[in-house]
Amino acid sequence: MLDVSAAQERATALIDRARRAGADAADAIYLADASESVAVRLGKLEDLERSESEHVSLRVFAGKGSASIGTSDLTDAALDELAARAVAMARAAPEDPYAALAPDDMLARGPLPQLDLADPAAPAPADLRAVAEAVEAAALAVPGVTNSQGGSASAGRTLVALATSHGFSGGYESTSHGLSASVVAGEGAGMQRDYAWRSARHRADLPGADAIGRLAGERAVARLAPGRLASGLLPVVFDPRVGGTLVGHLLSAMAGSAIARRASFLLDRDRAQIFPEGITIVDEPHRVRGLRSKPFDGEGLPTARRVLVEEGRLTGWLMNTAAARQLGGRPTGHATRGGGAPGIGATNTHVAAGAQTPAELIADIADGVYVTELIGMGVNGVTGDYSRGASGLRIVNGEIAGPVAEFTIAGNLIDMFATMRAADDLEWHRALNVPTLRIDGMTIAGD
Repeated sequence: MLDVSAAQERATALIDRARRAGADAADAIYLADASESVAVRLGKLEDLERSESEHVSLRVFAGKGSASIGTSDLTDAALDELAARAVAMARAAPEDPYAALAPDDMLARGPLPQLDLADPAAPAPADLRAVAEAVEAAALAVPGVTNSQGGSASAGRTLVALATSHGFSGGYESTSHGLSASVVAGEGAGMQRDYAWRSARHRADLPGADAIGRLAGERAVARLAPGRLASGLLPVVFDPRVGGTLVGHLLSAMAGSAIARRASFLLDRDRAQIFPEGITIVDEPHRVRGLRSKPFDGEGLPTARRVLVEEGRLTGWLMNTAAARQLGGRPTGHATRGGGAPGIGATNTHVAAGAQTPAELIADIADGVYVTELIGMGVNGVTGDYSRGASGLRIVNGEIAGPVAEFTIAGNLIDMFATMRAADDLEWHRALNVPTLRIDGMTIAGD
């Protein structure tokens, strides 16, 4: 893996090759990663994986066409051929009036923000195995846990460098550390499974193995002997570990590309009030050590904090350059990039904490359900129709009253968002961070 400076030079050199081959404009991105993971089961080594990769992607514009092409062969001869092929493809491509580099007057200039994304510590495989064994052992020690699906620990390093033909060059390095356990409680047909996991940029930010393992075991035991729900309309409360999926559906629908295709349930709702006034949702790309933090977007534009939903009202769409040109706006610094043309996505996103504790949030629920797991992907991004399998805990007279399973929750995201309420227990260790969320009047399909 190259260092950041050498990676930027590699991306810039590829653009020079493209210009010599006849490209009118180009950008190039270098991506490299290395990762290692260890999994154990019942105290024995189950799996040991290590992977390393380097990839460079070139996007060129020639005439009125554009093309993207990538390779993992970084030799001079291969890159010369890559540039020539990309230009030939662009010249043969159909005209795309929306494809272009980002506006040069919007490019990130000057020093990039320092976000502390790279941990200098690099744990050895023996260290990862020891932690994986410890997290599993802590989970197995919880009374009622009878078996294990394994404990795992991982570490990785990623490097990104982007250069454009109109003056941007930048790069950054990041690391990741993860720890998880998945165990089974009970016996025979009554067995239940659950898990706990955490990830962080710096190893020091992970909770201890004992805490994660114990949480996995307690969650599995809490699911034993589940009851069933009767069908009907009920309030549904989402645990923070699953509530972030609701925000994920919102972010997908806010993408300018979906709006331009008229394939979003938010169509014609720009600046509309879609949540109650107490709901505010914020995107924070400069969060120090954030899981999705980045100093610039996939087109070289600066990233910045943005309130996506302010007191329940949408503040506009998320746009890369192509979507902005289609919609007659300006890019918002939300371009994402792997190989190929830029996509659109948010970074570290959170729902602001409400004023009530979780207990107060459910206190007036005579009959409802607290969801801790969602199953399947029955969400229509065009219509907003929502239907997912679920399991969790029954709420009776404002109190948690035992586990329930094998039911479906359904509604429409527009209607769901209109009744959303947030508790005050906002957590900060995920990419999508939310407190406990309540939505009234969802359809439950049970017995």
